[in-house]
Parts: sequence; structure tokens; C-alpha cells
Amino acid sequence: MAEQGDRRGQGARLARTPRRITPDYLQRAAMHYLERYSAPAAQLRRVLARKIALSCRHHGEDPALHEPALNDVVARCVSSGLADDRRFAEARAATLRRRGRSARAVAASLAAKGVSRELAEGASSVGDEEELAAARKAARRKRLGPWTRGDRTASRQKDLAAMARAGFTVTVARAVIDGTGDDEANGGILA
Repeated sequence: MAEQGDRRGQGARLARTPRRITPDYLQRAAMHYLERYSAPAAQLRRVLARKIALSCRHHGEDPALHEPALNDVVARCVSSGLADDRRFAEARAATLRRRGRSARAVAASLAAKGVSRELAEGASSVGDEEELAAARKAARRKRLGPWTRGDRTASRQKDLAAMARAGFTVTVARAVIDGTGDDEANGGILA
């Protein structure tokens, strides 16, 4: 009866034994991961390396034995276009910009995912108007400046500090925090 409790999710779940690493298994694992997520080559390498480490720890093998197979699988995914750093960087940067992230925060996020510094800086670079629009989105989401519920003058320094921590320049932060909150009214502040 305890076995039925486990199948229904009511009891403790037993951990599955990790599979032994083979080149075919690594290729299938890479394909499964890339079906679900867009990833740069470095991220794919980290995911597969974690699988190798887990399996080797359980089966008592040396993870270095599987390094050639890992390199081969990652190289095949890159050459076939399944793991494309440029496409990932552009798509991820656009998503983060829509959420109101600063150019600095976007570049840092891409670098953390394993995108090269040059590619991350290129994908995250935007003009002054786009940076100002992102800062407005961030301030609106965090209820800073014109969107605050309390006294604006009392919380001005804290709001500016929050914008600086988010990666916006002092000029952009001041323009948003001291602005009216209307997107059209703040259009030419940086000009």
C-alpha cells in the first residue's frame, strides 16, 4: 500500500538512478534541452557537464573521460545552428529590455549565461530614448518617482539609488524620478 502512496505523490519520492553517460545519451539530452530552451553554447555545456558529473559520481567514473563526447555534442549543436550565441543574445536582450532592464543589466545577464563580452555589449547597446523608456518601465514597476504612493520628495534619494542599482545612469535616473510620469511629456529630457 505504501507503493501506491508513492505513485500518487503522497509519500516520499525515490530519486532515479542517473543513466550511464554515452555519446548518444549526451546528444539526446542536448536535443531535449534545446527543444525546451534557447541557450548559448556555454549554457548547453554547463547543463551537459552537470549531467556528466552526476552520473559519474553515482557510477564511480571519472568525468574527464566524457570530455571528448561533450565537446563533440556541443560542437555539433553549434554547427547545426541549434545553439546560436548571437540569436540567443539578441532575443534575450529584447526580452530584458521590454521588462525595463538597463543596458548594463542586460549585458551582465548575458555574460552570466556565457555569452562573450563583445556579443553581450553589442546586443545590449541601445540609444538614449530606449534607455529612458526602459528606465520608465522599471520605475513604474517598482513604484518609484512619479509612480510612488507616498511623498515623492522624501523618497527621492532612495528612488535614485534604486535606479542606480538597476544599472541606469544618473542622468537617466534623474530624468525619470523627477519627471511627470507621462511617457510623451518626458520625451526630450536627454536631448
